[in-house]
Amino acid sequence: MTVTDSVDMEQAARRDRMSLLAKAPAERLAALWRDLGLAPDFTWLRTPEIGGVMVRGRTGGTGAPFNLGEMTVTRASVQLTGGAVGHAYVQGRDKDKARVAALIDALMQGGDAARIDAGVLAPLRAEQAAARHRRAAKAAATKVDFFTLVRGED
Repeated sequence: MTVTDSVDMEQAARRDRMSLLAKAPAERLAALWRDLGLAPDFTWLRTPEIGGVMVRGRTGGTGAPFNLGEMTVTRASVQLTGGAVGHAYVQGRDKDKARVAALIDALMQGGDAARIDAGVLAPLRAEQAAARHRRAAKAAATKVDFFTLVRGED
């Protein structure tokens, strides 16, 4: 494995982690964070700010991009006393969720990574996978198979 491959894997893992945190229900994330009992010392690089971003889409997933509309997001950045920097962008106006997500992002770069992964990220991954499975099962229940019978020649 080359250095470039290692960096790409770390970036992909961080991207997936930030996506998981952004999609997590705020109450569930707060409860898991509380259960860990961590209270790291940090300084704000960017206090939680509420703003808007333009959401873009593509027709059929492959067509020309178009502006779908705006979405409210909250962003935050923190720096731990050890120097690790964490960022978060979460949908909506939840400043506390942005703070917790940024702290988790920063802590995942240090020695508490395994503890945070087991205590926060693994349960969130399992819950999101279960939710995907429930949605897929519900959709599969409405599936209709169409078939054509071969008609004989008269």
